[in-house]
Amino acid sequence: MKILHVIANLAPRYGGPPKACWEMARAVAQLGHEVSIYTTNQDGPGELAVPLGQPVWQEGVEIRYFPIQAPRFWGTSLPLALGLRHKIPASDLVHIHSLYFFHSLVAGHYCRQNAIPYLVRPHGTLDPFIYRRHRWRKRLVEHLFEHRNIRRAAALHFTTAEEQALAAPYTFDTPSVVVPLGIGADEFAVMPEPGSFRRRHPEIGDKRIILFFGRVNFKKGLDILAKAFGAVARRRQDVHLVIAGPDNEGWGARVRTWLGEEGVLGRTTFTGMLLGPDKLAVLRDASMFVLPSYTENFGLAVIEAMAAGLPIIISDKVNIWREVESAGAGKVVPCEAGKFTEAILDLLDKPEMARQMGQKGQALVRDEFHWPDIAVRLQDTYAILIDRHRLSMKIKR
Repeated sequence: MKILHVIANLAPRYGGPPKACWEMARAVAQLGHEVSIYTTNQDGPGELAVPLGQPVWQEGVEIRYFPIQAPRFWGTSLPLALGLRHKIPASDLVHIHSLYFFHSLVAGHYCRQNAIPYLVRPHGTLDPFIYRRHRWRKRLVEHLFEHRNIRRAAALHFTTAEEQALAAPYTFDTPSVVVPLGIGADEFAVMPEPGSFRRRHPEIGDKRIILFFGRVNFKKGLDILAKAFGAVARRRQDVHLVIAGPDNEGWGARVRTWLGEEGVLGRTTFTGMLLGPDKLAVLRDASMFVLPSYTENFGLAVIEAMAAGLPIIISDKVNIWREVESAGAGKVVPCEAGKFTEAILDLLDKPEMARQMGQKGQALVRDEFHWPDIAVRLQDTYAILIDRHRLSMKIKR
């Protein structure tokens, strides 16, 4: 099969969405299929230093970057549009990542024009919390092209059953599939020795690390975390908060203000984005992972924390909460500071319970969230959609 992924950007600063796109493309390519990614060189206020308009091969995947021209205007890139115009007719299926962007407009249009089936992964944009934001702008985009994109898709790709259910009012009964995200089979097989992260941050000392790992933005519930950590820190002197992740939107200033109001800014370390060995080091030294998001269509960082053996505390708005709760891999609580305070203190006070949760999380990831297994599910999904589309085209003739 010839599979084309289309996404706004692949820069690491954008967190889970580009990482997931790359990982699923690589995993399916390893099964012997021809897989390409068309994207832009957008990287926050700057641009990725990559060749433009020509193939960049990585682990069997063809990536083509095109110059971003208007990042604040739906991520417009006319060169990307031209590239898609030529590439889509030669594809068996197109996997479009996210909605309300220029690339989704163009990819959907050329798929329909050339009778190529396409799969849309909303990336949480149809979650009610996100769907209601900037409604007037989205309504315009929906009227112009996005409703058509959804209605005419071969299927919608959700990563959890929870995301699928939340999006149902906005999908026009378009068929949908649930295929999760994952991690590489050996990504967490070899962890660093304990203490390497602490040595780089002597302000932490031997305190217990409460870890937030993810983008610093409006939806992550960092106001909740600031209040919860403030309450925990007033009861215990042996804790330190680490906030690890990129601040693409200037949200970090607000978070520092909230922490200052709680009197715990001095007991918090901001690391910025951590990748590779640095990411593994902070996961190795942390005592727990906390994610109080107001919305999270999947939560790739949750999977990574569980793979590292950490007990986790997440809100019931993180869409893999049912899987976590069912496996006993962590605590699931409402988006309330008091509830997070209680959960953090409980894990601190019960190390054996925390250890067992960490083990159950590792088992959950091993059984459900490894890319080699997920790739087979994606491959089968693609094949079904392609066959169904070809059959419908024969009937129309």
